[in-house]
Amino acid sequence: LLNTCVSVVLSSPFAEFEVVISKTKVTLTCPLLPASGSNITWKKDGKDPKKGQLEYVIEEYKSPKDAGDYTCESGTDFATLHLKAKVCKNCEELDVLTVAGVIIADLLITLGVLILVYYFSKNRKGRVGGSAGVHPKGQKMVRPPPVPNPDYEPIRKGQRDLYAGLQSRGF
Repeated sequence: LLNTCVSVVLSSPFAEFEVVISKTKVTLTCPLLPASGSNITWKKDGKDPKKGQLEYVIEEYKSPKDAGDYTCESGTDFATLHLKAKVCKNCEELDVLTVAGVIIADLLITLGVLILVYYFSKNRKGRVGGSAGVHPKGQKMVRPPPVPNPDYEPIRKGQRDLYAGLQSRGF
């Protein structure tokens, strides 16, 4: 996926730069029309003026070196763009329809799995431990309560002396 971060600062409220990023190539398009008989002049951080066309192309964008303020001038008009972009060589560009298709397909597959799990779990509701058909179909047998363990007999009124040595601790 393409990871970009472009911040724009313009000197004119009506001027909009067009910034196109493709892998490591960055293309800036000046929003100003060239004045009659002159070209567009591009400056980076106010230095190194380059006369040229409406587009300024950076073939191999390197983040700290090429980031900064780009100004395009035409006669007395100028527009400034602050560019800071993240680019990568191995990125694949995806259009909106491809991304939407992948998301919708993922949701449909997930919904299908949920329906299958619900369907198969619904048919197994009466079964216990996976042993279907082992229990008798007739009247359910009622088991008596379990026999209490003699090691855990309840304390009776006459037998408190057995437990008299135990005292409660304050926590």
